[in-house]
Amino acid sequence: MKEQIGFERLTGLIAFARAGALGSYTAAARSLSVSPSAISKSIQRLETQLGITLFTRTTRSLVLTAEGRELHERALRLLQDADEIEQIAKRSRAEPAGTLRIAASYPIGLHMIAPVLPQFCALYPKVKIDLRLSDRVISIVDESIDIAVRLGDLDDSNLLSRRLSPYRLGCYASPEYLASCSAPENPNDLMSHKTVNLRYQQTGQLFRWPFQVGERETEILPSSDVVVDASEAVLALVAAGGGIGMATSFMADSWVENKRLVPILTAFAVERHNITALWHESRRSNPAVRALLDHLIDRC
Repeated sequence: MKEQIGFERLTGLIAFARAGALGSYTAAARSLSVSPSAISKSIQRLETQLGITLFTRTTRSLVLTAEGRELHERALRLLQDADEIEQIAKRSRAEPAGTLRIAASYPIGLHMIAPVLPQFCALYPKVKIDLRLSDRVISIVDESIDIAVRLGDLDDSNLLSRRLSPYRLGCYASPEYLASCSAPENPNDLMSHKTVNLRYQQTGQLFRWPFQVGERETEILPSSDVVVDASEAVLALVAAGGGIGMATSFMADSWVENKRLVPILTAFAVERHNITALWHESRRSNPAVRALLDHLIDRC
């Protein structure tokens, strides 16, 4: 019984909002595709339930009472919310289109996002891509970013998020280097090898190399003769025979496929699950955003 009363009250509020906005039962009925008598009965039931008179009725006009004016603004907001729900549903069924602004760090953008964009654009030719690469953490809202892909642990935020595929963090060397120096069998053996390390641009700290030893993870800070502040430079130096370096699998895979690098100490590589796609609540129903998220989750 309560559900029936609630439903009747809802339909009465909709009829009341339209009749008050359009000034007659006939116009309200036309806009809602019902009969004028249905509008009249709905409003009468609403008045009975609320215990107030909403309209002053004459043969020529329909005028809101003082109580009716106060409630009419709230009823209009109800109609606006209903219209917005309908628009969201329509957008969710629409074909992806428009410009999609994506933000990512250089390694993520170059090695994970850029390679899958041509196929995405072929699937959705009405979508244009604006890919912005920077190691600076930008504000998604302030810079109107549709999707950001970030590496590392995230601070608490009110952004929506999805984890992308895991990757491995391990050591690599060139075939030429391994031809002149035997490959290390244990992370502790790195002390007797040339190494190339990374310095974080934002903090100036050196990268501590993680290794999975049994059931625990340990870190080593190698004494490197060469330190660079870009992960691409680490790979380039290592491929040129500069020693051993550590890199993510999504960056090193193409070098390995081209036989420029060889994975070493693979039994000690660690797996990470900290690449995350982020987007604002306002982008939830955007078909292009949803399509790209599905594409990244399937291929990254």
